[in-house]
Amino acid sequence: MSELVSRSPIAPVPPVRVEAGWEVSGGRSDAVLTITDCTPLAKVHLRAPWNGAMAKALGVPFGRADREQGWLVIGSGPGEWFVLAPPGAAAAVAGWLGTMAADSAPEEFVSVVDLTHGRALMRITGPDAAGLLARLCGADLHDDMAPAGAALRSAVAGVSTDIVRDDITNDRAWVPSYLLHCERSSGQYLFSALAGAGGPLGIGVDGFRLPGI
Repeated sequence: MSELVSRSPIAPVPPVRVEAGWEVSGGRSDAVLTITDCTPLAKVHLRAPWNGAMAKALGVPFGRADREQGWLVIGSGPGEWFVLAPPGAAAAVAGWLGTMAADSAPEEFVSVVDLTHGRALMRITGPDAAGLLARLCGADLHDDMAPAGAALRSAVAGVSTDIVRDDITNDRAWVPSYLLHCERSSGQYLFSALAGAGGPLGIGVDGFRLPGI
């Protein structure tokens, strides 16, 4: 029997390989501006009272993102959070959140849902990343309004999208980088719109690599 393979809604650019049980692009780009399909990452959604005990225990307010044991915790809305983690880590994330809720907020209604396969996720990286998004998004992404660690929700190419500023290091220097996630059904459209708008900027498609976050 062949091994089950998960697939992103975004068609992988050849060569195609399997990474952590997901079909992904194995391509590598040396372009200054890149886009990567990061859909294989675990995506766990949390709802809890915005000013309750669970929110205080989590410590990440609406509009911000922070790291916790290698995972990215995002305050994506009032009383709403997403946790992004390496592929296959959804159960561990859900367990961590469940334990936190039991210990810190036993009287509150808290919901934890694995949305790994229900959301598409991509990353844009490079000095022109904010400029690319400005072509498709009306939100102000200048450093003073959306510094590293900022999280917001806006329309990108007409698609309701969660945007997280998550800069990365490259050759010992920090490079602007944005994670964008949306409903799975809009994933291919959004990825194609971003890649198309980035064409004049020399964008390249870079394959997914572990741990990915």
